[in-house]
Amino acid sequence: MHKIVHISKGKYALSKRGQRFIFVLCLLFILILAFLDKSYFNYSFQSWHENKTQSASSDIEKYHANTFTVTNVVDGDTLDINCPDNQNIYTRIRLLGIDTPEMNTESGEMYFAREASVFAQKSALGKQVTIYLDEISDTRDKYDRLLAYVLLPDSVFLNETLLSEGYAYAYTRYKHSFYNKYNQLESRARSNKKGLWLNVKPEQFPQWFQDSKKNNKISR
Repeated sequence: MHKIVHISKGKYALSKRGQRFIFVLCLLFILILAFLDKSYFNYSFQSWHENKTQSASSDIEKYHANTFTVTNVVDGDTLDINCPDNQNIYTRIRLLGIDTPEMNTESGEMYFAREASVFAQKSALGKQVTIYLDEISDTRDKYDRLLAYVLLPDSVFLNETLLSEGYAYAYTRYKHSFYNKYNQLESRARSNKKGLWLNVKPEQFPQWFQDSKKNNKISR
């Protein structure tokens, strides 16, 4: 005959009421953490937005419609002017709305990069230029370079000249005030086979350009 063994609950076993109490405490703890995290995120975003707005206002006051000397041309779409910027004795400018072939990439020099760089040097190096910022574009890119239109002494914008002569692509990844005009300038240079458009091959296009044509859409 088998013995019936009764297994009693341990004296530390929780009652259903105790289990519910602990569950409620855990839930409250999670909700408090979520609230604090959201509050911190909102505060961080607000601070970031305020700092960005202040920085843009400062850039507009410091650079917009003011004249400087070009002291260095890095490549076709990047140059330096004689104005201190943070810890630098110069301000680095990225020409807004265009993209020229890169001089230095992991795979080497891109097609027509040297020609674009030489053209920019002849056009701007040592010249007095006037800097214009855009009302709908950021004033800085992710590398903290100033995004600007550069007006040459002959009253022609370097951005537009590089496009018109076939040394640059219209940079369609971000909107700016002359977005449609720059696309038209590129299209005209391409139709006339100016500059790089005479012999460039599809595989020599910048990757962003290849992707935009492949997907047939523009990313903001």
